[in-house]
Amino acid sequence: MEERQAAREPDSRKQEIQKLARQVLALARDNILISLRFLDVALLRLIWEDKGAIGCMAADGGTVWYDPEYVLRLYQRDPALVARSVLHLLLHCVFSHSFAYDKVEKELWDLAADMAVEGVILEMDLPMTRLAGDAEAEGRLRVWREDVGALTAERIYKYMRHNPVTPRERQELTRLFYRDNHERWTPKEEIQMTAEQWRQIGERVKADLKSFTQSRAGTQGLEKNLAEATRDRYDYGAILRRFAVMGEDLTVNDEEFDYIYYAYGLERYGNMPLIEPLEYRDARKVKEFVIALDTSASCRGPVVKEFLNKTYSLLKGSENFFTRINVHIMQCDNEVQSDTKITCDEDFQNFLAHGRLQGFGATDFRPVFDYVDRLLEQGEFENLKGLIYFTDGYGIYPERMPAYDVIFAFLEEDEMRRDVPPWSMKVVIESDL
Repeated sequence: MEERQAAREPDSRKQEIQKLARQVLALARDNILISLRFLDVALLRLIWEDKGAIGCMAADGGTVWYDPEYVLRLYQRDPALVARSVLHLLLHCVFSHSFAYDKVEKELWDLAADMAVEGVILEMDLPMTRLAGDAEAEGRLRVWREDVGALTAERIYKYMRHNPVTPRERQELTRLFYRDNHERWTPKEEIQMTAEQWRQIGERVKADLKSFTQSRAGTQGLEKNLAEATRDRYDYGAILRRFAVMGEDLTVNDEEFDYIYYAYGLERYGNMPLIEPLEYRDARKVKEFVIALDTSASCRGPVVKEFLNKTYSLLKGSENFFTRINVHIMQCDNEVQSDTKITCDEDFQNFLAHGRLQGFGATDFRPVFDYVDRLLEQGEFENLKGLIYFTDGYGIYPERMPAYDVIFAFLEEDEMRRDVPPWSMKVVIESDL
């Protein structure tokens, strides 16, 4: 009898801890919903699961695992710690931080994502999430904002890759900004919520944010992170394939090889096949297009070279381009400064190795289009399909639609930038800088 009673007591204590933890988490979620109504859809889509003695809170983008005793310890230290942790991991989900985990250096991304989320929370300055160490964290983020600009995870991560932090500084930043465990961010085949579902939720949050926060200050960081999380990502190779044309590719065409005639010839005449495979085949690949590089003062040399390297890596792929091509690389600011013709892989390598950027004046897009029109009149192109204009977007756009496709390529979103003409396409290309 006493043994059964002793066994029931630990079970009863465990159940009481679990119950209290659920109540504490429910209170934190309710406070978030009251203060941040635009996050209701996101918060209600999360599934909460008691995972026992894991000593942390963690989410994979759909399910939140928590340790009941850990939750109660946080609440005992400061009730705001629970609300802060819940909001922290919720914003990780809304910003789709877990879905980039297979493409980045994990330790750096962990820190960058935590800094971005904490920056948003500190900027909103909610009473329910204020902590004693916030002043120190805000001071540290203020310094980073001067160097990085908008504190999104992507920008912070990129900055740390090129400006490595010391082990001591990393330890200090982790102390200030760590709230949840990211081990479950590792990609899995089955998760409750997909990247596309969170992207749609992010779009919903963006729309609701404008309705619910018209008079609230301190949402700039949230808006910047939402813009980064919901912006369209583009496959640059797929973009270039818009410029593809049909032509003969010099390669053995096994698809049109007739084995019946081949076998009959060998049988009837000995070693004399009646048909050999064609040494060419029709293919749809890129042959002619124009790359216009904005070399105005606001477009830095390393950024332009990175764009060219991305293009070159695709040019090398035989599945995308013919062996002989006709690509013109034009450097321009308010006029065309240079025009380099690329006909093969060697030409492109030589341009990357020895080409120098020219210009660095104001930006006017119109001279490039006028120049390309003159080349068309002179017969320089047989079938020009398109022009890619790499720019910051601060220039004068032409009013007339040209006879070929036009893509304006940017390295980042910019709400202050004018819209591109309706007859052109805008893309934002991922940058490693």
